[in-house]
Amino acid sequence: MSKKTRKKSSNTTGKRVATKVARAASASTGKSATKTRTTVAKKAAAKKATKKATKAKAKTTAKTAAGVPDKVSHKAASKPLKAEPAATVTKSSAVTLTEGAAAPGFDLPRDGGGSVSLRDFAGKKLVLFFYPRADTPGCTREAIDFTRLKNEFAASGAEVVGISADTVKAQESFRNKHQLSVPLVSDPAHQMLEAYGAWGEKSMYGRTFMGIIRTTVLVDSSGKVARIWRHVKVDGHAEAVLEAARSL
Repeated sequence: MSKKTRKKSSNTTGKRVATKVARAASASTGKSATKTRTTVAKKAAAKKATKKATKAKAKTTAKTAAGVPDKVSHKAASKPLKAEPAATVTKSSAVTLTEGAAAPGFDLPRDGGGSVSLRDFAGKKLVLFFYPRADTPGCTREAIDFTRLKNEFAASGAEVVGISADTVKAQESFRNKHQLSVPLVSDPAHQMLEAYGAWGEKSMYGRTFMGIIRTTVLVDSSGKVARIWRHVKVDGHAEAVLEAARSL
């Protein structure tokens, strides 16, 4: 092979090698660019998902903090929230209120501010239901039942008021959580509770303590006690009180 031929062959081989190297470099660069774009896209999607989740969580937290209640239906009779142990009444209040007696006066703070007094209901029938503690299963069911029948009580000329020893703040939380529309009175000193015979000695799990006896009192339009329900069983109670109010 001549010198000129060898030189030409060498140049041709060099060009082929250079072409292969260039192609390999181009492919590597393309793969790297594609990988980079994929990584960036994944990071952007993850960031968007995290931002969306954070926004949803913040919205839920704000709603809870604002005390916005979930929708609650009072159209049907309430159902038990969970099992609730019952305390046994061992001794009723020393004050015994009887049917036909004048309803004891009261003036106590209520949920939402202001106060409620017996004078506010002069000339009207009044239902007073005394419950042991706000937001416990039995008390919740009872308050929901009276709220559900509020318009029917109004049609019979009767107003409804709930009373317990809870603070005004606790009463407001109870009202907001269950969308209660009847006034909730706070009597931490037990003055009204004792006057209406709804305070006494109770026993549970071998422990004796003073507490509220679930009681309902129906006052007629003249201010006298028409009916008293003591040791109330919640199921069907609001309906029974409504029938009694209609009969007055």
